[in-house]
Amino acid sequence: MIQVATMDTNTHTDSSSLKLAGKVKDYFLLTKFTLSFTVVFSCVICYLMAPNVVFNGLNIILLFIAGMLVTGSANAINQAVEKDTDALMKRTAKRPVASGRMSQQEAHIFAFITGALGVGMMYYFFNLPSALLSAFSLFLYAFIYTPLKKVNSIAVLVGAFPGALPCLIGWVAGTGIIDPFADIIVNGNVFTNAGGWALFAIQFLWQFPHFWAIAWVAHGDYSKAGFKLLPAEKGPTKFTAMQSVMYSVLMIPVGLLPYYYGISGSVSMWILIAANLFMVVQCIRLYVAMDVKAARRVMFSSYIYLPIVLLALLGDKVH
Repeated sequence: MIQVATMDTNTHTDSSSLKLAGKVKDYFLLTKFTLSFTVVFSCVICYLMAPNVVFNGLNIILLFIAGMLVTGSANAINQAVEKDTDALMKRTAKRPVASGRMSQQEAHIFAFITGALGVGMMYYFFNLPSALLSAFSLFLYAFIYTPLKKVNSIAVLVGAFPGALPCLIGWVAGTGIIDPFADIIVNGNVFTNAGGWALFAIQFLWQFPHFWAIAWVAHGDYSKAGFKLLPAEKGPTKFTAMQSVMYSVLMIPVGLLPYYYGISGSVSMWILIAANLFMVVQCIRLYVAMDVKAARRVMFSSYIYLPIVLLALLGDKVH
């Protein structure tokens, strides 16, 4: 009898452990951890790019945690709102809310707690302007961009703002200044705050070929869910490919701004020129080939582009 009771207890413990592990996994899925990590990576790099910021491990950890909380909150709201449409798409049907493993109410409660904690951390450990930008980014992504995806393809333009704001948030977390025309004085040297906006502009433009390539590859799934994410009503067309080429070309002059504003040197400038030309070539190949294979090339090229560019800028930081 004692042996049976022990076995029952062990079974119950194992079951509880499995449930806890499953719940933790679902929360990771709810925050879209990999995507959130990429977003916060941009935020941290741009924080370190600010001329008055020196490397501090504790500040980086705090910024990373706060960024993950805010971004995770936005993604949680996104999944709660898109429960039914996620269930229609093969690649999202197993998400916790879409699959029914988690209720919409639980997702919203989680989003509220994480969002409030993240914004609060930005205010307490950094400054009010970065906290306000974080709250604005969360609101714009969760409550404007998310529902707009079913209305009009302008959602991609709207979504590009919260997608690029982490760069500005990181910069402002370091400087405490949003105004692009303000000056930053460090050890008697004067720098322009426009550098943060230049970093924002780079990531803003990058999102168009990046996201349209994803929408091209997943067009069948997105159409099934009623999402309107490509610039042409008829789906993947020459017009969509040409738009990708246009935005990738615009990335070339914008990529010169960090050098122009004196936040990075000539080495990173040439790296950015090469990276931007590479993106232009991939988008032109999409325009010529007009197939999923070429769109996938643009998509993976854009994944590689961002870390190379941001790390090059940081490695070549002037001050």
